[in-house]
Amino acid sequence: MLRGFQTHHIGVLVEEIPSAIERYEGSLGYMLRTGLFHDPLQTAFVQFLALPGDSTLLELIAPDGPQSRLTNALKRRGGIHHICYSISDLPAAISAMQQCGHLLIHPPQPAVAFNGRSIAWLLNHDHLLIELAERGSSGEL
Repeated sequence: MLRGFQTHHIGVLVEEIPSAIERYEGSLGYMLRTGLFHDPLQTAFVQFLALPGDSTLLELIAPDGPQSRLTNALKRRGGIHHICYSISDLPAAISAMQQCGHLLIHPPQPAVAFNGRSIAWLLNHDHLLIELAERGSSGEL
């Protein structure tokens, strides 16, 4: 059993963020939680939204250009891209997930959206991308 995992956000791959924000605000009542981030390591623009009173965020992700590694994924399918869990001990969480059969597809690297704290990417048995995001010393992401 994996311990210390908290659902942080669900990542949704979209063509572009402004019109996606309008759709999620207008149809489901989401509200902006952050400004727009550009993460050159992820070759993406991201912005976080949330439902009032809900602690799990919705991350809208858009390729940062035609050379983004997300461009082909968007052509194949948009929609749910990944689930992110916040954790306090990234190496231990990666090791535990690998012992459960998850495949590490991208080792830890700093993330712009999380103030430089590290993230890692794994793939589970159902081919779902899992992002692990390291919590700060006081528990924040």
